[in-house]
Amino acid sequence: MITVNAMGDNCPIPVIKTKKAMAALTGPETIEVLVDNEIAVQNVTKMASSSGGKVTSEKLGDAEYKVTIEMEGAPAADGTEAVCAPDARDNTVVVVSSDRMGSGNDELGKVLIKGFIFAVTQLDTLPKTMLFYNGGATLTTEGSDSLEDLKSLEAQGVEIMTCGTCLDYYGLKDKLAVGTVTNMYSIVETMAKAGRIVRPS
Repeated sequence: MITVNAMGDNCPIPVIKTKKAMAALTGPETIEVLVDNEIAVQNVTKMASSSGGKVTSEKLGDAEYKVTIEMEGAPAADGTEAVCAPDARDNTVVVVSSDRMGSGNDELGKVLIKGFIFAVTQLDTLPKTMLFYNGGATLTTEGSDSLEDLKSLEAQGVEIMTCGTCLDYYGLKDKLAVGTVTNMYSIVETMAKAGRIVRPS
């Protein structure tokens, strides 16, 4: 395990430090990069992914994030420079109201919603907020197959909000594993201010 401490570093320093650590690899290795802002998470993630790394990210606390990069070895030299990309989020709100996607076979629906959430992590421009209510509230709680993807999105600045009434109804209020609890007023306000709303249906 190699740890790159880029806490307090402004762009492009976190990306440069990470590239140097990747270039020094002689075989399979895992690199942990510590940064203190969401933009650094996005920039390091984009660079490492384009270099062949398997990347996950996690929010450890206020202004504390960890990007984990699994590499098979040093990437091929590509000559690209470290880029300070702008915040990769827009005013899109993703609204998830069920633990499955579409109607028909329920098991297929659960596979589809997991794939939908993973696909959100791959967007060039991430949504600003993801809202979860009714059956969708179960996706942000312990045991959900989508937790890793949702935690990665949260670490990159996507706000994950789950309906508190819904968590109470399903007996899951103590099981919330990502994001924050919200109420119907905030849900309506967030949707009203959205530039675009995306709903898996």
